[in-house]
Amino acid sequence: MSKELLLDAKNQIMGRLASFVAKRAIQGDTVIVLNAEKAIISGRRSNIVEEAKHKLHTRTLGTQIHAPVHPRRPDLYLRRVVRGMLPWKAGKGRMAYHRIHVYIGVPEEYAGKETSKVPGADSSRLSSPFMSLEELATEIGG
Repeated sequence: MSKELLLDAKNQIMGRLASFVAKRAIQGDTVIVLNAEKAIISGRRSNIVEEAKHKLHTRTLGTQIHAPVHPRRPDLYLRRVVRGMLPWKAGKGRMAYHRIHVYIGVPEEYAGKETSKVPGADSSRLSSPFMSLEELATEIGG
């Protein structure tokens, strides 16, 4: 009994949003995240960018087919964060991952539909500095 859940990531804290999405996908719901580029990452801008650029230098000396993939687009970056919260090596984790759809902006098919927000993930409760996922993507070349 799969239910479709439509979430708006605008001004939502990325980690809290991702954990909610992962949990609902494991429960069997199809989760659609809109406006992925407007999700918020908490922390100092310099630290966030430095950590992301450090990950980009991870590589392999063997064949590039088996090399790690480093997403740079906001939608793929958010989807990868969600994947890190799923039990990827188990079958239920992979099935849950296929039920997650992340979009930049709002596609035509979801334009008039009502979206919901993740409870407790609103950026208004942040007192620390933050940056959007779109700003991070431009910094790392996405």
